Amino acid sequence: TGSGARLNLNTATLAQLDALPGVGPVLAQRILTHRDQHGGFRSVGDLRQVDGIGDARYEQLKDLVTV
Repeated sequence: TGSGARLNLNTATLAQLDALPGVGPVLAQRILTHRDQHGGFRSVGDLRQVDGIGDARYEQLKDLVTV
């Protein structure tokens, strides 16, 4: 599983999301807002529905997070 535990998208804090590569405070807040509006992430693929996460950023993040 690589270099440690993956970050759970459903329990991560703003600071934890902000620390991910390619994710700043604005995108981290969008992830939290999406989580709140949709009752959580059911799969890592749900990240693609967050505004600001395109193909390249998703590829960068998908192996660092879990649900």
